[in-house]
Amino acid sequence: MRSSNLASDQAFDASFLKQKKEKRFSVWCFNEGGLGPGDASPDEGVVEDLPLIDEKAVEQLTEGLISHYLPDLQRSKSALQELTQNQVVLLETLEQEISKFKECNSILDINALFSEAKHYHNKYVNIRNEMMVLHEKTSKLKKRALKLQQKRQKEELEREQQREKELEREKQLTAKPARRT
Repeated sequence: MRSSNLASDQAFDASFLKQKKEKRFSVWCFNEGGLGPGDASPDEGVVEDLPLIDEKAVEQLTEGLISHYLPDLQRSKSALQELTQNQVVLLETLEQEISKFKECNSILDINALFSEAKHYHNKYVNIRNEMMVLHEKTSKLKKRALKLQQKRQKEELEREQQREKELEREKQLTAKPARRT
């Protein structure tokens, strides 16, 4: 980009010098709607007072003027180009820093998500532990209920057997008429 700008600058400078060489010194007078012979101008009659100027002298003066200011202008132009390039680099650096800040913000968001995930994981562990304790308690209660049911059935069976024994005993105790043969 810099070399193309330098080439275009040199082409511009060459065309400028060529135009100055070809141009002839001329003075314009405005007679219509502007300055005229009746106007009281401090420059009145300048056209008539100008001596004939040598074109070679004009050309040399132009070249001298250009050679005097052109290096400063070229240095200023190159300084401006360098400044523009530095600004582009600075803008790119700023964009990178902005993206880093955005990344930091997203990292903070990720950190918040991780802390929230840790919080919910702790809740999950607590609930799981509570459920395990409840499972153990229910298992113990089921075993106890089963034992109680078995004990109750055993007691009922024993009572039934006891009743049957008592009935049997009563039957045996009741008098039986003897049979005559």
